[in-house]
Amino acid sequence: MQKVPPPKSYAELSTILREQLSDLPKGQQRIATVLLSDPEGTAFRTIAQTAEAAEVHQSSLVRFATALGLKGYPALVALCREYLSDQAHLVRRFERAATHSSTESLMSSVLDHEQQNLSRTFARIEHHDWERAVEHLSSSPAVHVMGMRKCLSAAQLLSYLLHLVRPDVHLLASSAGMLVDEIRDLKPGDTFVGISLRRYTADTVRTFLEAKRRGLTTIALTDNPTSPLAEADITFFVDSQGVHILRSMSAFVSLVQTLATAVAFSQGAESRSELNLDEELLQSMNIYWDG
Repeated sequence: MQKVPPPKSYAELSTILREQLSDLPKGQQRIATVLLSDPEGTAFRTIAQTAEAAEVHQSSLVRFATALGLKGYPALVALCREYLSDQAHLVRRFERAATHSSTESLMSSVLDHEQQNLSRTFARIEHHDWERAVEHLSSSPAVHVMGMRKCLSAAQLLSYLLHLVRPDVHLLASSAGMLVDEIRDLKPGDTFVGISLRRYTADTVRTFLEAKRRGLTTIALTDNPTSPLAEADITFFVDSQGVHILRSMSAFVSLVQTLATAVAFSQGAESRSELNLDEELLQSMNIYWDG
């Protein structure tokens, strides 16, 4: 593990582990995965229980903590408990807002978290990865987009916006029972975009793996390096923290809109032609209310 200043919070620990995850030995990767994916559980597990969860010896956990500059396993537990305390504080804030009908309090808290989600998401994007993603989304023979349950809205929006500026964009699993038929259309050279966050939908993961097996370029919008989509050719990690009943999708929506806009810019005249054709069709079909 690379030498870094000891983490003073779970957020700092998470950042260090995310940055170094792919370079760690297998045993340390499993430890990091447990810490990243289940800090709540780690906060109350003994060293023996965490070692069993990570499939390592207890001494490996001690060395892992020491390599981070921490004073053994208890220091790791303390960081996880701090995270748990923060989350409990968020829940209490939400409950107070609901109990007292404090619209101002709730809206202020939501705004604060959404601003942080957007800032962290866009700050993590590497320029090279962004340019590659836009290139593939612009020039691939076909683009296949998939996101289910909570991620369906982001997948629908991305496929809709891309289809405005280029042909052959397909939203997978849009019809019940048709996924197997749609998977047959995945071809080498195409691009597959998978959108999922914990708990990851099995169909999205299986289709992502099949797309990789078939030689498609894979792009993932997901939440952390332990995600089964994190091994995509291009991965964007999206923050979704907040005080909502479910996790926030605002950064996902903003990212897909920005991606589609970048594709439109890269398409230039071809994109304008597609948009003009769409506008003509909308007018001829009287799609919008004219008052």
